Amino acid sequence: MSYNHILVPVDGSQISFSAVRHAAEIAKQFNAQLSLISLVAEDPFTDVDFYYSSAIMKEYFVQAYQNAEKALQEALKIADDAGVSAQSKITKGEVSAEGIVDAAKDLKADLIVIGSHGNKGFKKFLLGSFAQDVLGSTELPVMVIKA
Repeated sequence: MSYNHILVPVDGSQISFSAVRHAAEIAKQFNAQLSLISLVAEDPFTDVDFYYSSAIMKEYFVQAYQNAEKALQEALKIADDAGVSAQSKITKGEVSAEGIVDAAKDLKADLIVIGSHGNKGFKKFLLGSFAQDVLGSTELPVMVIKA
C-alpha cells in the first residue's frame, strides 16, 4: 500500500509534534504530500454580530490564531528537518473529529496521522478520545501515535 497525501492535525502538544515526525517519515518513504492543519474553534451558539464585535471574543480569536500559527510553524520545521516539504492551514470551525475528517476530504488525503494522549479508564470516560472519534468518523486509514 502507498500513500499520496497525509494529513496531520496539530494542536501544539508534544504528541501532535510526534505525529508530525511519524507522518514526515511516511511521506518521505512514499514521496507523499504532507498537510498540517490546526483547527480554531468557533462557538456555534453565539450570535454572529456579538461574536465578532465583542472585544473579548476578538482577543480570543487573535490568541487562538497566534497559537495555531506558532504550532504550525513548529510542525513545518519538524517536517523540514526530516527532509519533507509540507503545507499548513488554519481551519476555522468546530474542533471535532468531523472537522478533521472534513479537512481530509477537502485536501483529498488518503491517510490521517493523529496523536493520542492515551487516556484510559475514568479519565477516558470523562474526556473521551479524540483520536478514537476520528477513527469512528472516517473510512480513511488512521494512524494513531500514542504518547
